[in-house]
Amino acid sequence: MKSTKMVKKNETGFTLIELMIVVAIIGILAAVAIPAYQNYTIKAKVAAALSSVASIKTAIALCIQEQGGAKTGCSSLDATKNIPAYAATKEVTDATVTDGDISMTLGSGIGAGVDTGIISITSSADVEKTNITWFNTPNATITNKSAIELINKNNAGS
Repeated sequence: MKSTKMVKKNETGFTLIELMIVVAIIGILAAVAIPAYQNYTIKAKVAAALSSVASIKTAIALCIQEQGGAKTGCSSLDATKNIPAYAATKEVTDATVTDGDISMTLGSGIGAGVDTGIISITSSADVEKTNITWFNTPNATITNKSAIELINKNNAGS
């Protein structure tokens, strides 16, 4: 009589420790990637906000040059100066022009430390009155470091 021998097959798979290591690695990567992504999206939205007033900047520059370098009177309230009214976007709810300077109110949904903040954009004509430079200043309610760096980076001469 033949004896039948039972052969035990080894099952393959991941051990518990291997799975725990993979989960830990994913957790570490997520801890680094999520804040970086949030800062990236805030910077993208602030950049879109700053570029949304480009047509107004052009109109202000034309007004200042037509007035021989004087900013006074270049306002969105004066229809004779041809400065267009601002049409709200997702990033900017309002932008007003007073004597060649822009005050733009950011919308909500941009990110923490940025929502509903105000950016002041100041114009300055050079000595020859042929070039207009712009300086961006975030108000105190804008506290997000990435947004402040971007706003300041876009200053003339930076």
